Amino acid sequence: MVCFCFLVDQTRRVRRSKPAAGLCSRCGSGASVADMMTATRFCYVPFYWRSWKAIICTFCGAILKSYR
Repeated sequence: MVCFCFLVDQTRRVRRSKPAAGLCSRCGSGASVADMMTATRFCYVPFYWRSWKAIICTFCGAILKSYR
């Protein structure tokens, strides 16, 4: 019997952000517009990147709206 174990993970990073109008629906804190970057890695070697914009909470970090 052969058993494969794939080590795949995905990390999100905020590249830039600036304040936006509005409040977070979860904690009531302010929101900001951020340029996000997602990197997918296989065995700690990145093989796929994607950049996108999102409105995130400045306190809890929740993604309120994403623009992909």
